[in-house]
Amino acid sequence: MYFCLEISYVVSELQDKKKLRKFMKIKSVPSEDEVYCIMSSFDPDRFIDFVVVLLNNVCSRRKRGLSQIIIDSTDIDLDFNWFKKKITKKMLENREFKWGYSTHRGYFIGMKLTLALEYPSLKPIAFIVNEANVSEYTVYPQTLEELKRRKKIRAGDTLFLDRGYYSYENYVIGIAKYKIVPVIFPRVNCKFNKLFDMLSYPLNIFDSKRNTENEKKLYKRLVIKFKSLIKNWKELRPIRSLIEDTFKLAKKACNMETLHRYTMRSVKKYCSLAVFLAGAVIAFCVSDKKALQRLAES
Repeated sequence: MYFCLEISYVVSELQDKKKLRKFMKIKSVPSEDEVYCIMSSFDPDRFIDFVVVLLNNVCSRRKRGLSQIIIDSTDIDLDFNWFKKKITKKMLENREFKWGYSTHRGYFIGMKLTLALEYPSLKPIAFIVNEANVSEYTVYPQTLEELKRRKKIRAGDTLFLDRGYYSYENYVIGIAKYKIVPVIFPRVNCKFNKLFDMLSYPLNIFDSKRNTENEKKLYKRLVIKFKSLIKNWKELRPIRSLIEDTFKLAKKACNMETLHRYTMRSVKKYCSLAVFLAGAVIAFCVSDKKALQRLAES
């Protein structure tokens, strides 16, 4: 499954080669049907949890203090020959895959993977899969909630996101609700004065159950840091670009370019393993941006 090998081939190799069974510490080789049965019984969300635990063991653990996190989305193209047979949006209404558009691929049929990487280690810490036609700025709250659920963000952490996630509301949500510094690269029509005016203290700070003064101090620090970074967002583009190289690596080296899978359940499982492989390769083989680019292009 990791390297797109047929299950029948893997089972045959294990049955024929005693040394391979010994290396993998396998005493009894399961049949093809048993392997398929075990794999299909896995809930995809539990599969993702399993991969996240593996990544924590393989990659370096988070250090103390504040973190920086890069978030971006990429297309998951499913193997449909829509050049020969016309496929309309209406035909896909009740399907889990949809028509989507990406800048490098153009129109495609499939899903969308959103990935969060810890910087500078580039360790994958969370990922979600959505239908291809879901816009990035609507995926943003879902991604933050997933990071919060997995306890991957702390108050004061900085997040870097492309302008696809841009909206005034998303800036406010990041600071007021999740207490992070959301460096979402602004669009040309962004008015900083209007944005900064929206960053007044939220009403929940004055909740009687909270320490109001401490909450106000934290919020003020977040806003000051946010203003400083967002005004100089162009200087931060090299950091965010690292996730693009990570996606290239996952697609080329981990066979994510085009998937022969057609359900959300199956795609989630496959992407989980691809993300794990990419994270493991980066952890053991990548020391800097140039090394990552060489690996992604090879």
